[in-house]
Amino acid sequence: MTGPRMASDRGSSLPLIVAFAAIVLLLVGVVVDASAAFLARQRLDALADGAALQGADLGAQGSDAYDGGLAADDLEISRREAERAVRAYLRDVGAADRHPGLRAVVRVVDDRILVRLEAPLDLPLDLPGAPERPTVVAEGSAVVTPQR
Repeated sequence: MTGPRMASDRGSSLPLIVAFAAIVLLLVGVVVDASAAFLARQRLDALADGAALQGADLGAQGSDAYDGGLAADDLEISRREAERAVRAYLRDVGAADRHPGLRAVVRVVDDRILVRLEAPLDLPLDLPGAPERPTVVAEGSAVVTPQR
C-alpha cells in the first residue's frame, strides 16, 4: 500500500532531459568536427605523399640522368627541380582549389625529399572552445635509390 505523496517527490524531469539533450548535441558536434578534420588530414596526407614522390622522381632526373645516364652511385636530388615538381604536381591535381590557403614546404635531406603541407581547416560546426582558425598538417617523404 502506498502512502500519500510527499512534497519532495514532486518536480519536473524537464531540466534533466534538456541537460542530457544539450550534452548529446555537443558530443554529436565534436564527432562531426573531428570526422571532418580526420578526413581533411587523410586527403592532405595523400597529396603530400604524391607530391613527395613526384618531387623525388623529377628532382633526381635532371642532368644526372640525361647527361651521363644512371651511374653506380645514388642520384643527387636537385632541390630546385624537386620544389618545381612538387609545385607543378599540386597545381595539376587542383590542390589549392580543394584546400584554399594551402602552403607547401619542400626540403631535401641527402637522398630524401620531405614535403610538408599545411592548410586552414573549415569545420562544419562552430563549437564553443574550438580554435578560431584550425589548421591541418600533413607530411610526406620519398627516397631516391636506384635499383641495382
